[in-house]
Amino acid sequence: MKKIVVFGGGSGLSQLLKGLKLFPVDITAVVTMSDNGKSTGKLRKEYNIPAVGDISKVLLEMSNCDSSIKELMNYRFNKTSLNNHSIKNLILTALLDIKGDFNNAIPVFADLLDINGNVLPLTEDNVDLIAYTEDGKKLVGEAQITKSKKIKDKIEYSHDIVVNPKVFDALKKADLIIFSCGSVITSIIPHLLNQSLKNAIKNSKAKKLYVCNLFTQPGETDDYKVSDHINLIEKYLGKNTINVIIANNKKMSSALVKKYFKKEQKDPVDLDKETLIDMGKYVIEDKLYKVEDNVYRHDSLKTAYLIFSYLMEGEKNDLHN
Repeated sequence: MKKIVVFGGGSGLSQLLKGLKLFPVDITAVVTMSDNGKSTGKLRKEYNIPAVGDISKVLLEMSNCDSSIKELMNYRFNKTSLNNHSIKNLILTALLDIKGDFNNAIPVFADLLDINGNVLPLTEDNVDLIAYTEDGKKLVGEAQITKSKKIKDKIEYSHDIVVNPKVFDALKKADLIIFSCGSVITSIIPHLLNQSLKNAIKNSKAKKLYVCNLFTQPGETDDYKVSDHINLIEKYLGKNTINVIIANNKKMSSALVKKYFKKEQKDPVDLDKETLIDMGKYVIEDKLYKVEDNVYRHDSLKTAYLIFSYLMEGEKNDLHN
Protein backbone atom coordinates (compact mmCIF):
# COMPACT_ATOMS: atom_id res chain seq x y z
CA MET A 1 0.00 0.00 0.00
CA LYS A 2 1.03 3.60 -0.57
CA LYS A 3 2.36 5.29 2.56
CA ILE A 4 0.96 8.63 3.70
CA VAL A 5 2.27 10.86 6.47
CA VAL A 6 -0.27 13.42 7.71
CA PHE A 7 0.71 16.39 9.89
CA GLY A 8 -1.90 18.23 11.94
CA GLY A 9 -3.70 18.48 15.23
CA GLY A 10 -7.10 18.39 16.82
CA SER A 11 -10.41 18.45 15.00
CA GLY A 12 -9.08 19.18 11.50
CA LEU A 13 -6.77 16.16 11.48
CA SER A 14 -9.45 13.94 13.03
CA GLN A 15 -11.99 14.90 10.37
CA LEU A 16 -9.56 14.14 7.55
CA LEU A 17 -8.55 10.77 9.02
CA LYS A 18 -12.19 9.78 9.39
CA GLY A 19 -12.36 9.45 5.61
CA LEU A 20 -8.76 8.54 4.83
CA LYS A 21 -8.79 5.41 7.01
CA LEU A 22 -11.49 3.91 4.74
CA PHE A 23 -9.05 3.68 1.81
CA PRO A 24 -6.28 1.09 1.25
CA VAL A 25 -3.38 3.29 2.32
CA ASP A 26 -0.80 3.03 5.10
CA ILE A 27 -1.39 6.08 7.32
CA THR A 28 0.96 7.67 9.82
CA ALA A 29 -0.66 10.60 11.61
CA VAL A 30 1.73 13.02 13.35
CA VAL A 31 0.01 15.10 16.03
CA THR A 32 1.01 18.44 17.60
CA MET A 33 1.65 18.30 21.34
CA SER A 34 1.24 21.88 22.55
CA ASP A 35 -2.48 21.97 23.44
CA ASN A 36 -3.00 23.46 26.91
CA GLY A 37 -6.75 24.03 27.04
CA LYS A 38 -9.48 22.60 29.28
CA SER A 39 -8.94 18.94 30.26
CA THR A 40 -5.54 18.65 28.59
CA GLY A 41 -4.22 21.77 30.29
CA LYS A 42 -5.28 20.51 33.73
CA LEU A 43 -3.70 17.10 33.18
CA ARG A 44 -0.46 18.67 31.92
CA LYS A 45 -0.16 20.74 35.10
CA GLU A 46 -1.14 17.95 37.51
CA TYR A 47 0.98 15.18 35.99
CA ASN A 48 3.72 17.18 34.22
CA ILE A 49 3.04 15.31 30.97
CA PRO A 50 2.81 16.30 27.30
CA ALA A 51 -0.61 17.18 25.90
CA VAL A 52 -2.96 14.19 25.62
CA GLY A 53 -6.10 15.83 24.17
CA ASP A 54 -5.32 16.05 20.45
CA ILE A 55 -3.60 12.69 20.26
CA SER A 56 -6.41 10.87 22.11
CA LYS A 57 -8.91 12.49 19.71
CA VAL A 58 -6.92 11.31 16.69
CA LEU A 59 -6.51 7.81 18.13
CA LEU A 60 -10.25 7.54 18.63
CA GLU A 61 -10.97 8.76 15.10
CA MET A 62 -8.59 6.16 13.68
CA SER A 63 -10.27 3.37 15.63
CA ASN A 64 -12.54 0.65 14.29
CA CYS A 65 -14.48 0.19 17.53
CA ASP A 66 -18.26 0.49 17.58
CA SER A 67 -20.20 3.67 18.28
CA SER A 68 -20.93 2.73 21.91
CA ILE A 69 -17.21 2.54 22.71
CA LYS A 70 -16.60 5.86 20.95
CA GLU A 71 -19.44 7.44 22.92
CA LEU A 72 -17.90 6.15 26.15
CA MET A 73 -14.42 7.41 25.25
CA ASN A 74 -15.80 10.86 24.42
CA TYR A 75 -17.78 11.09 27.66
CA ARG A 76 -16.87 14.11 29.78
CA PHE A 77 -17.51 14.39 33.50
CA ASN A 78 -19.20 17.48 34.84
CA LYS A 79 -19.88 19.15 38.21
CA THR A 80 -17.28 17.04 40.03
CA SER A 81 -13.54 17.15 40.69
CA LEU A 82 -13.24 15.46 37.28
CA ASN A 83 -15.10 18.33 35.62
CA ASN A 84 -14.52 18.48 31.85
CA HIS A 85 -12.15 15.51 31.73
CA SER A 86 -12.93 12.99 28.99
CA ILE A 87 -12.56 9.25 29.47
CA LYS A 88 -10.06 8.98 26.59
CA ASN A 89 -7.84 11.69 28.12
CA LEU A 90 -7.87 9.97 31.51
CA ILE A 91 -7.06 6.56 30.01
CA LEU A 92 -4.14 7.93 27.99
CA THR A 93 -2.86 9.76 31.10
CA ALA A 94 -3.07 6.54 33.10
CA LEU A 95 -1.19 4.66 30.36
CA LEU A 96 1.53 7.34 30.35
CA ASP A 97 1.87 6.90 34.12
CA ILE A 98 2.06 3.10 33.78
CA LYS A 99 4.23 2.84 30.67
CA GLY A 100 6.39 5.93 31.14
CA ASP A 101 6.08 7.52 27.69
CA PHE A 102 3.94 7.73 24.55
CA ASN A 103 6.16 5.29 22.71
CA ASN A 104 4.98 2.52 25.04
CA ALA A 105 1.54 3.88 25.96
CA ILE A 106 0.09 4.47 22.48
CA PRO A 107 0.39 0.85 21.25
CA VAL A 108 -1.70 -0.31 24.24
CA PHE A 109 -4.37 2.33 23.53
CA ALA A 110 -4.23 1.47 19.82
CA ASP A 111 -4.89 -2.21 20.58
CA LEU A 112 -7.74 -1.24 22.88
CA LEU A 113 -9.36 0.85 20.13
CA ASP A 114 -8.57 -1.54 17.26
CA ILE A 115 -6.58 0.93 15.18
CA ASN A 116 -5.16 0.41 11.71
CA GLY A 117 -2.25 2.74 10.98
CA ASN A 118 0.13 4.68 13.20
CA VAL A 119 -0.46 7.70 15.41
CA LEU A 120 2.70 9.49 16.53
CA PRO A 121 3.18 12.42 18.89
CA LEU A 122 5.40 15.06 17.31
CA THR A 123 7.45 15.08 20.51
CA GLU A 124 7.44 13.58 23.99
CA ASP A 125 8.40 16.97 25.45
CA ASN A 126 6.07 18.94 27.70
CA VAL A 127 6.23 22.15 25.68
CA ASP A 128 4.19 25.32 25.18
CA LEU A 129 3.57 27.21 21.97
CA ILE A 130 4.45 30.92 22.06
CA ALA A 131 3.29 33.62 19.64
CA TYR A 132 3.95 37.33 19.32
CA THR A 133 1.35 39.75 18.02
CA GLU A 134 2.24 42.49 15.56
CA ASP A 135 2.29 44.97 18.45
CA GLY A 136 4.86 42.85 20.31
CA LYS A 137 2.59 41.17 22.88
CA LYS A 138 3.72 37.72 23.95
CA LEU A 139 1.10 34.96 24.04
CA VAL A 140 1.98 31.78 25.92
CA GLY A 141 -0.02 28.61 25.26
CA GLU A 142 -2.10 27.33 22.36
CA ALA A 143 -5.38 28.17 24.08
CA GLN A 144 -4.24 31.74 24.76
CA ILE A 145 -3.04 32.16 21.16
CA THR A 146 -6.37 31.02 19.75
CA LYS A 147 -8.37 33.09 22.23
CA SER A 148 -6.45 36.33 21.58
CA LYS A 149 -7.80 36.74 18.02
CA LYS A 150 -4.89 38.98 17.11
CA ILE A 151 -2.65 38.59 14.09
CA LYS A 152 0.36 36.47 15.03
CA ASP A 153 3.73 37.74 13.77
CA LYS A 154 6.07 35.06 15.12
CA ILE A 155 5.58 31.50 16.40
CA GLU A 156 8.03 29.48 18.50
CA TYR A 157 8.25 26.91 21.28
CA SER A 158 8.96 27.66 24.92
CA HIS A 159 12.11 25.54 24.50
CA ASP A 160 13.71 23.40 21.81
CA ILE A 161 11.97 20.08 21.22
CA VAL A 162 13.26 16.61 20.44
CA VAL A 163 11.21 15.28 17.54
CA ASN A 164 9.95 11.71 17.81
CA PRO A 165 12.49 9.58 15.82
CA LYS A 166 9.62 7.52 14.37
CA VAL A 167 8.46 10.63 12.48
CA PHE A 168 11.74 10.74 10.56
CA ASP A 169 11.45 7.00 9.83
CA ALA A 170 7.93 7.50 8.43
CA LEU A 171 9.06 10.39 6.22
CA LYS A 172 11.80 8.27 4.63
CA LYS A 173 9.17 5.80 3.41
CA ALA A 174 6.41 8.29 2.53
CA ASP A 175 4.74 8.37 -0.89
CA LEU A 176 2.76 11.49 0.05
CA ILE A 177 3.05 14.11 2.81
CA ILE A 178 -0.16 15.90 3.81
CA PHE A 179 -0.69 19.04 5.86
CA SER A 180 -4.18 18.74 7.26
CA CYS A 181 -6.96 21.28 7.46
CA GLY A 182 -7.22 23.03 10.83
CA SER A 183 -5.56 26.03 12.41
CA VAL A 184 -2.43 26.90 10.43
CA ILE A 185 -1.00 28.70 13.47
CA THR A 186 -1.55 25.97 16.09
CA SER A 187 -1.88 22.75 14.07
CA ILE A 188 0.52 23.11 11.10
CA ILE A 189 3.27 25.59 11.99
CA PRO A 190 4.20 23.71 15.23
CA HIS A 191 5.45 20.90 12.96
CA LEU A 192 7.70 23.34 11.10
CA LEU A 193 9.60 24.91 14.00
CA ASN A 194 12.26 22.21 14.30
CA GLN A 195 14.96 22.62 11.67
CA SER A 196 15.79 18.91 11.38
CA LEU A 197 12.16 17.97 10.79
CA LYS A 198 11.69 20.83 8.36
CA ASN A 199 14.69 19.64 6.37
CA ALA A 200 13.42 16.05 6.37
CA ILE A 201 10.06 17.19 4.97
CA LYS A 202 11.64 19.41 2.32
CA ASN A 203 14.15 16.78 1.25
CA SER A 204 11.60 13.99 0.98
CA LYS A 205 10.89 12.87 -2.58
CA ALA A 206 7.20 12.59 -1.68
CA LYS A 207 4.83 15.28 -2.93
CA LYS A 208 3.59 17.74 -0.32
CA LEU A 209 -0.19 18.30 -0.27
CA TYR A 210 -2.22 20.83 1.70
CA VAL A 211 -5.93 20.45 2.44
CA CYS A 212 -7.10 24.04 2.75
CA ASN A 213 -9.53 25.22 5.39
CA LEU A 214 -13.14 26.00 4.52
CA PHE A 215 -13.24 29.17 6.65
CA THR A 216 -10.82 31.85 7.74
CA GLN A 217 -9.87 32.06 11.41
CA PRO A 218 -10.26 35.36 13.24
CA GLY A 219 -6.98 36.95 14.22
CA GLU A 220 -5.01 34.36 12.27
CA THR A 221 -6.12 34.21 8.64
CA ASP A 222 -8.58 37.10 8.26
CA ASP A 223 -9.40 37.77 4.58
CA TYR A 224 -7.03 34.96 3.50
CA LYS A 225 -7.54 33.28 0.14
CA VAL A 226 -6.17 29.78 -0.51
CA SER A 227 -2.87 31.21 -1.81
CA ASP A 228 -2.43 33.21 1.41
CA HIS A 229 -2.66 29.98 3.42
CA ILE A 230 0.07 28.49 1.24
CA ASN A 231 2.27 31.58 1.66
CA LEU A 232 1.90 31.37 5.45
CA ILE A 233 2.88 27.70 5.54
CA GLU A 234 5.78 28.23 3.15
CA LYS A 235 7.01 31.14 5.27
CA TYR A 236 8.03 28.46 7.79
CA LEU A 237 8.54 25.40 5.55
CA GLY A 238 10.28 27.15 2.67
CA LYS A 239 9.17 28.67 -0.61
CA ASN A 240 7.87 26.37 -3.37
CA THR A 241 7.64 23.30 -1.12
CA ILE A 242 3.88 22.66 -1.32
CA ASN A 243 3.10 20.91 -4.60
CA VAL A 244 -0.63 20.14 -4.41
CA ILE A 245 -3.65 21.92 -2.94
CA ILE A 246 -7.09 20.49 -2.30
CA ALA A 247 -9.65 23.27 -1.88
CA ASN A 248 -13.37 23.90 -1.90
CA ASN A 249 -14.74 25.53 -5.07
CA LYS A 250 -18.44 25.62 -4.21
CA LYS A 251 -19.76 29.00 -3.10
CA MET A 252 -21.29 29.05 0.36
CA SER A 253 -24.33 31.21 0.87
CA SER A 254 -26.67 30.36 3.67
CA ALA A 255 -27.99 31.63 6.97
CA LEU A 256 -25.36 29.45 8.64
CA VAL A 257 -22.55 31.25 6.79
CA LYS A 258 -23.93 34.58 8.01
CA LYS A 259 -24.11 33.16 11.52
CA TYR A 260 -20.43 32.12 11.29
CA PHE A 261 -19.46 35.68 10.45
CA LYS A 262 -21.74 37.35 12.98
CA LYS A 263 -20.81 35.06 15.87
CA GLU A 264 -17.20 34.10 15.09
CA GLN A 265 -16.04 36.57 12.39
CA LYS A 266 -15.28 33.69 10.01
CA ASP A 267 -15.60 33.93 6.22
CA PRO A 268 -15.47 31.18 3.57
CA VAL A 269 -11.97 30.87 2.06
CA ASP A 270 -11.95 31.99 -1.60
CA LEU A 271 -10.20 29.74 -4.11
CA ASP A 272 -7.91 31.95 -6.22
CA LYS A 273 -7.01 29.20 -8.67
CA GLU A 274 -5.16 31.32 -11.23
CA THR A 275 -2.85 32.71 -8.56
CA LEU A 276 -2.09 29.19 -7.35
CA ILE A 277 -1.35 28.01 -10.88
CA ASP A 278 0.98 31.00 -11.35
CA MET A 279 2.71 29.84 -8.14
CA GLY A 280 3.30 26.45 -9.76
CA LYS A 281 0.76 24.58 -7.67
CA TYR A 282 -1.40 21.68 -8.82
CA VAL A 283 -4.99 22.42 -7.75
CA ILE A 284 -7.61 19.79 -6.94
CA GLU A 285 -10.99 21.43 -6.46
CA ASP A 286 -14.49 20.23 -5.60
CA LYS A 287 -17.37 20.88 -3.25
CA LEU A 288 -15.65 19.80 -0.04
CA TYR A 289 -18.10 20.78 2.66
CA LYS A 290 -21.12 19.34 4.39
CA VAL A 291 -23.14 20.43 7.40
CA GLU A 292 -23.13 18.23 10.51
CA ASP A 293 -24.97 19.28 13.68
CA ASN A 294 -25.34 22.78 12.23
CA VAL A 295 -21.57 23.07 11.71
CA TYR A 296 -19.68 23.26 8.41
CA ARG A 297 -17.12 20.47 8.13
CA HIS A 298 -14.96 18.98 5.42
CA ASP A 299 -16.67 16.12 3.66
CA SER A 300 -14.15 13.60 4.96
CA LEU A 301 -15.06 10.86 2.49
CA LYS A 302 -14.87 13.07 -0.60
CA THR A 303 -11.66 14.74 0.56
CA ALA A 304 -10.08 11.35 1.22
CA TYR A 305 -11.24 10.09 -2.19
CA LEU A 306 -9.57 13.04 -3.91
CA ILE A 307 -6.34 12.37 -2.03
CA PHE A 308 -6.44 8.66 -2.87
CA SER A 309 -7.19 9.37 -6.53
CA TYR A 310 -4.25 11.79 -6.76
CA LEU A 311 -1.98 9.26 -5.07
CA MET A 312 -3.01 6.49 -7.45
CA GLU A 313 -2.61 8.69 -10.53
CA GLY A 314 0.56 10.43 -9.39
CA GLU A 315 2.51 9.97 -12.59
CA LYS A 316 -0.32 11.41 -14.65
CA ASN A 317 -0.73 14.38 -12.31
CA ASP A 318 3.00 15.04 -12.27
CA LEU A 319 2.74 16.07 -15.92
CA HIS A 320 0.75 19.13 -14.80
CA ASN A 321 3.43 20.33 -12.37
